[in-house]
Amino acid sequence: MTHQSNAGSLARPRRGRIFTGRRVVRMADVTPDGRLRLDALARYLGDVAEDDVDDAGWEEPVGWVLRRSVLRVGRYPTLGATLRLDTFCSGTAPRWAERTTTVADGAGDALHVRALWVAVDRENGRPCRLSPAFEAVYGPSAEGRRVTARLSLPLPPDDVTVRPWPTRAVDLDGWGHVNNAVHWAAVEEVLADDGRRPRSATIEHHEPALPTADVRLAHRVTPGGIDLWLLDGTRRLTSVRLEDCGATA
Repeated sequence: MTHQSNAGSLARPRRGRIFTGRRVVRMADVTPDGRLRLDALARYLGDVAEDDVDDAGWEEPVGWVLRRSVLRVGRYPTLGATLRLDTFCSGTAPRWAERTTTVADGAGDALHVRALWVAVDRENGRPCRLSPAFEAVYGPSAEGRRVTARLSLPLPPDDVTVRPWPTRAVDLDGWGHVNNAVHWAAVEEVLADDGRRPRSATIEHHEPALPTADVRLAHRVTPGGIDLWLLDGTRRLTSVRLEDCGATA
């Protein structure tokens, strides 16, 4: 059975591996009103994913490139909160896998994130097949769910607002790409315009943003929320949809 698990949240699995990490929300991670920023959350998620792989002892020469993330917000953690991040594999395919992470603070579960990661060969950066060893470690918690890497967010229309979004040296990660947390920083730039907070967010990565890219940030406000794009000329690098954007969370 194929299940396109790209919406909503999943309960913690009944069996299989669940890894738990902890982070404290620090001053550099929040907006001026004390809300955890989305780019800081993205760093937490990336860190706990790496910690999980290290803890599992899975040492195959495979790298991971983020394809899609879906965020559901119950409430935003705030400055000083100690967060518990429970993460597990929630779906598989021959060349990619989905990771679900639940972020909880002292009041219980606050955020759910489902991220689709493509496995790539570390030598050439091309997608590669996941081995039986990966399935043995991470397959049981997926409980047979199969996931797709298909993307669905639309192209930008002609009437979007566009601004420069220059790439800095500190934005690049070990792959030489603009790190996915920086893409969320672009979202925060737009949210800062009117102070809104989305309850739901989807981000899709179409192509890597490279140091040579002339990146521009485009967005439009819609009745249902905000749409954003990172563009390099006419090439679409990233698409974002924010929904249920209230003034408070």
